[in-house]
Amino acid sequence: MSQMHDQRNDPQSPETSPAANHEGPIKTPKQLIVAVLASFIIPIVGIVLLVSYVDFGAKPAAGSEGLGPEAVAKRLQAVGRVEVRDASAPVVLRTGDQVYAVQCAACHVAGVAGAPKLGDVGAWAPRIQTGYDALMTSVLKGKGAMGAQGGGEFSDFELGRAVVHMVNASGGKLAEPPAPAPAASAASAAN
Repeated sequence: MSQMHDQRNDPQSPETSPAANHEGPIKTPKQLIVAVLASFIIPIVGIVLLVSYVDFGAKPAAGSEGLGPEAVAKRLQAVGRVEVRDASAPVVLRTGDQVYAVQCAACHVAGVAGAPKLGDVGAWAPRIQTGYDALMTSVLKGKGAMGAQGGGEFSDFELGRAVVHMVNASGGKLAEPPAPAPAASAASAAN
């Protein structure tokens, strides 16, 4: 038994020699060449297959025409535009109904954010009692969720016509505001 014990502790025995512990799977130069080539070729083939899988042509989302020429042109259209008008051209004033349809109807048809619906006599009665001037102040400067409308696309006179249109359609009896003086007569009066 002591002899067996001595063989296990003997550093020169074949079971514990350093050469036996550090042997690798590559034993010949041919195996080394094959291992080196495989270590380069296998990852390259894997990368090529992965790239071809990912980039196999254009794959838009299902049902989406987001990259179509019409969609791209729509996204690239100008944000704003400059409109040059002839200052001496006659001004065409819009009616209260026209201004209401463009500017006011978005909120006052559905009653969005507490806006009184057109034709709702109960909702308009307290507002009508405040008078035309108070209503115009609310329109021009804004009130609650309604933003200020003054200084926009419509003149104060046109906005006043829209107020009269909404009030009269909702149980009120307001007269249409007086038309503004023509710009030509105002310019001649200044001279």
